[in-house]
Amino acid sequence: MLTTKERKLIQSIRKGNTRAFSELVNTYKDLVYTLTLRMLGNREEAEEVSQDTFIKVFNSLEHFKGDSKISTWVYRIAYNTCLDRIRLRKSRKFLDVGEMQDFIFTEMDTALDKMVREERGRLVGQCLAKLPSEDAGLLTLFYFEEKSLLEIENILNVPVNSLKVQLFRARKKLAAVLEGHLKPEILQNNG
Repeated sequence: MLTTKERKLIQSIRKGNTRAFSELVNTYKDLVYTLTLRMLGNREEAEEVSQDTFIKVFNSLEHFKGDSKISTWVYRIAYNTCLDRIRLRKSRKFLDVGEMQDFIFTEMDTALDKMVREERGRLVGQCLAKLPSEDAGLLTLFYFEEKSLLEIENILNVPVNSLKVQLFRARKKLAAVLEGHLKPEILQNNG
């Protein structure tokens, strides 16, 4: 499933070429960070988990068989590392709702478009943060990272049919949260 370029990159990393590993990190760092930020809702934690992800990638590269794309493998590690962090967070019981905000969006055509998009993004980000982490992660992979169900199946190790059901339920939850968030705003603006 690996391309010739990916095979050569992995072989080079396994031989100790640090530039090759930097190339791998540079290729996937933004995507990993986006996933971790959406799942964790906190920039500092997302940065830490992103770094942990690449440490795990480096340490387990020797065992990577190449039966999936590198991107799928890296996403699976990032997703599982996020879940580990969430479990740790729950065991320490220091989850703070205030941490579930502050999303940054870049490059808009005009100042007005930027403001509208930032507000919409902030709203979606806040609503995603209110969902269980698994739902937020799934929605992020499918909609924001535009992964196919087959790619997500490989990342999460969950059958496509189960993913369809989970995605349907996650969308329903997000719609309910969005509706609950928008109703007071609509009533306030029309009242």
